[in-house]
Amino acid sequence: MTQPTLKQKTGPEFTRIHAIGAARGDLSVPNDDLVGPIDSSDEWIRQRTGIIERKRASHDVFAIDLAESASLEAIEGAGILPSQIGAILISTISNPVITPSMATLLAQRIGAPAAAAYDISAACAGYAYGIGQADALIRAGLAEYVLVVGAEKLSEYVDPADRSISFLLGDGAGAAVVGPSATPGIGPTIWGSDATKREEIYMTGTSIEFRDQEAEWPTLRQNGQAVFRWAVWEMVKAANQALEAAGVTVDDLAAFIPHQANMRIIDEFAKQLKLPESVLIGRDIATTGNTSAASIPLATHRLLAEHPELSGGLALQIGFGAGLVFGAQVVVLP
Repeated sequence: MTQPTLKQKTGPEFTRIHAIGAARGDLSVPNDDLVGPIDSSDEWIRQRTGIIERKRASHDVFAIDLAESASLEAIEGAGILPSQIGAILISTISNPVITPSMATLLAQRIGAPAAAAYDISAACAGYAYGIGQADALIRAGLAEYVLVVGAEKLSEYVDPADRSISFLLGDGAGAAVVGPSATPGIGPTIWGSDATKREEIYMTGTSIEFRDQEAEWPTLRQNGQAVFRWAVWEMVKAANQALEAAGVTVDDLAAFIPHQANMRIIDEFAKQLKLPESVLIGRDIATTGNTSAASIPLATHRLLAEHPELSGGLALQIGFGAGLVFGAQVVVLP
């Protein structure tokens, strides 16, 4: 008896980002509003982080609301129908329920209820993870278009008295529509983790402890010095690997868009990469704050709004954060 041969599905050879959407929290929170509980000052926060203010969402505005607004803008910008979206990937650590996924709720809200939908828990690297997966899904023939979203309401996990990370965090969502392309628009993804450092960014407790031990609500913390060293020295290696895999150099870049973790990290990162002055750098953190998975698409959206001439140019994007996890790729800007 002859062994039957399975059919293998394939898609287009190349993909690209067709459009970007963005949504930020509706509240502007200046440093002066936060300095009391941490016994600090506006000057101290600016020097250490580069943040002037951060965007946070009102009590009745959730990550899914921000994701919906950003996604609708991206879909309109891409000029497609929601029914053409074959998969929805949301990177988030802000889904208030364990299940079902935020992605399925977004699918319902935007009019794509039949799309494959799942959440990615990769913190600040989640958007880069999502872009890499979208590229692979489309080229494998599993979707015509993929909606990739980073959406966070990190203000839900802030301890006002914490001096390690609380004053960094903001709320927002960024969305990208990825689809077929006649030419390469997304370079190979370099991703991975260093799980030996997973305790450097952490939660103060678990939901089980909160339930059973009447513990305080879990909030975020980090070992700032350790994260800074890792982000600068180790992530430069990943960034250079992404450039090499894409077959380009820093001289070919139009923009550098790293995760908006801290302005000092961004500045040192750019210095270590030896970026030429012609490369524009995403610095959305100054007025948005650190929005984890949403930070790269938000910074991309702002750069394109301020510098539309960047459209069609190459950008190196890299996300890194809790886990510790990282992801990077070179993309053609929409």
